[in-house]
Amino acid sequence: MICGDASATEYADAGCGGWTEEMEARGVVAGGAGLRPPHEATTVRVRDDELLLTDGPFAETKEQIGGFVLIDCADLDEAIEIASKHPAAGYGTIEIRPVLEPPV
Repeated sequence: MICGDASATEYADAGCGGWTEEMEARGVVAGGAGLRPPHEATTVRVRDDELLLTDGPFAETKEQIGGFVLIDCADLDEAIEIASKHPAAGYGTIEIRPVLEPPV
């Protein structure tokens, strides 16, 4: 997940500086997308069988998730190497999470 300060739009608008092309050439990109700004979010919660909707993000934080890329990596070391090359790592945060495997 690609996270950054919502005010850092000049970096986000600059693109990925060749990162996407390099990762596609390596054949590791399995999907992904940029996300609309947090103020356009709708947060859904159900508490005691009551549907609760909130406009905008659930938590007020400085950093917001701006997008995600699904990468097919051999191991955590490769995921770290790939994440460290993303331009957003220089001004925001890249969070690496394994995908849950479906039960067999």
